[in-house]
Amino acid sequence: MENKEYTLNSKVVMKKQHPCGSNEWEIIRLGADIKIKCCNCGRTIMMPRIEFNKKIKKVLTNEECK
Repeated sequence: MENKEYTLNSKVVMKKQHPCGSNEWEIIRLGADIKIKCCNCGRTIMMPRIEFNKKIKKVLTNEECK
């Protein structure tokens, strides 16, 4: 399995699209759980790291969402 490198404030693309239409998220908390913020609508969700690693598609950059 490919190991995806991400850090705090990394921008990531998830496999499933958010209901607002975007699939780009910004990581705002790292730990046993990971908190991510939608780059389109600003909604935040928290999920276990194992679940996050299954749902992530790719890491874009370390730029923050606008």
